Amino acid sequence: MRRLALAALLTAASPLWAAPEVSPRPHTRSLAPAVALDYSLRPMPRPTIVPKLVLPPSVAPAPKAATGALCGVAGLGGKPLPARRSTTTGCGIEDPVEVTSVQGVPLSLPLELDCSVAKAMNDWVRTVLQPTFEQRVRRIDVAGGYVCRGRNNVPGAKVSEHGRGRAIDVSGLTFTDGRSVTVARDWNKGRDGQLMARSYKAGCGIFGTTLGPGSDGYHEDHMHFDMPSNRRSPYCR
Repeated sequence: MRRLALAALLTAASPLWAAPEVSPRPHTRSLAPAVALDYSLRPMPRPTIVPKLVLPPSVAPAPKAATGALCGVAGLGGKPLPARRSTTTGCGIEDPVEVTSVQGVPLSLPLELDCSVAKAMNDWVRTVLQPTFEQRVRRIDVAGGYVCRGRNNVPGAKVSEHGRGRAIDVSGLTFTDGRSVTVARDWNKGRDGQLMARSYKAGCGIFGTTLGPGSDGYHEDHMHFDMPSNRRSPYCR
């Protein structure tokens, strides 16, 4: 009886050598690195389209004069002429042109000129004359270009710039409404006469010489403009 009680007690109690509830098998070691990389070590695929290199814009070269333009200026209408020769010392034009219009404004008669004064005339009409008259000038009334003579038509005087084709005389202006002004009749009189005098005065520096009414007694009926080759500063009266 005592033996049966002892056997029951031993069966109910857990033996000291019973297996633990948790296996002592070691945990599987993680293969992940301690610090994760922010990018892949695999090389990036090469792009199929290479971006075009954009360079900063360069300064464009100045436009050349239009091919066939008179004196290299598109605003001058007319044609080149053969060299003008003269038996009088000091007269003649090496490369003359016949000018018939300036900035689209016709001259009252064609003038044989050197390119120096023709280009200055173009600048004067473009920057002074037409802006002053609000583009109303329809014709420029001229009195002379090349003519081999002495200054102020005085016999024996030094050859005038007209004798070199480097001078032009303007006697008046005709407007788009048909009206006109002349230097002899309207100089500095009325609105258009005053604008004409103002335009003449503004020609100083564009031309090398400007002579008009009140300058020397020889230019009371026209505006004289020239481009002397032997003077550095303008002479304006």
